[in-house]
Amino acid sequence: MLNFAIVGAGSIAPNYAEAIRLHKETTLAAVCDNNPKVKDGFVKTNSVQKYYQNYQDLLQDSSIDVLCICTPSGMHAEMAIEAIKAGKHIIIEKPIALTLEEADRVINAAEKYGVKATVAFQKRFNPAVIQTKQKVDNGSFGKMIHANTTVRWYRDQSYYNQDQWRGTASMDGGALMNQCIHNIDLLRWMMGPVKKIVGFTTTRRHQIEMEDVGVSILEFESGALGVIEGSTAIYPIDLEASISIFGEKGTAIVGGKYVNELKEWQFRHEEEAPFKETNKTNDSQSEMIHGEGHYPIIQDMVSAIKEDKSPAISLQDGRNALEIILAIYESSTTGNIIYIN
Repeated sequence: MLNFAIVGAGSIAPNYAEAIRLHKETTLAAVCDNNPKVKDGFVKTNSVQKYYQNYQDLLQDSSIDVLCICTPSGMHAEMAIEAIKAGKHIIIEKPIALTLEEADRVINAAEKYGVKATVAFQKRFNPAVIQTKQKVDNGSFGKMIHANTTVRWYRDQSYYNQDQWRGTASMDGGALMNQCIHNIDLLRWMMGPVKKIVGFTTTRRHQIEMEDVGVSILEFESGALGVIEGSTAIYPIDLEASISIFGEKGTAIVGGKYVNELKEWQFRHEEEAPFKETNKTNDSQSEMIHGEGHYPIIQDMVSAIKEDKSPAISLQDGRNALEIILAIYESSTTGNIIYIN
């Protein structure tokens, strides 16, 4: 049995707690949060064995095998590095960090101390996404033409008002960094390295420091083009999170509200499209998949530890997505095309 701990009992923590509870080889042994109300709320609700108010005390607990870092984004890097030095395997809620320098420090520390470390890009495990990635890897698309990823979601002002760090540059980022990063990871995963980016961001609806709308045009190293659109200003509900891949011999569109439904599936020399019931969801099923998507992340970490292998999603993957977002921010600020090494 592997003992997991969660640091940061905020809005995403219940997803981790449920995933850990469902797995037969894991237990939620501890929770750390500097808000003492967590002890009578989250801790009791989830039957957690131990509560820590101080992060250093948690790190000294030798019984903890894996630490899930669910604090505000601006705290991810330093907490991850401290946990790594304490010998804990880690799951970092996206993003890995808010700067490339911080991300590199996390990557270097994990390599130095030999722990298992991953970033929570759970959308990679959606069945429709997996099928599309398989087609990419086996060359079914042929030469890539272009790709598009879209996140059209709604967050009202109360979402940002519930915590002072939300929507800030130092602790959170905007719609691209917080919400669209999953789809940006999928785009990079499917299409490969990015050569250059031009981007625009703006804040149209909310009273926040960062953007609630961002758009970008990319050129990949392969020569294919890409488009990113992300927003939390779509009224009045979440409309879609999708990724579309277009190649000379194939087209695939994965959509739905949470990039979990096959919408289009056309490949040369393939007669039957794999539209399975597992890929078609109604609203309630979509909510379930969106909410319980962290189970594969927990399972992957368990497998990595037991089999002494690398997690499916690397820290470098986390850095790759971050690099694209920061390039969009830079381009929007300077008006320049940003080249990525």
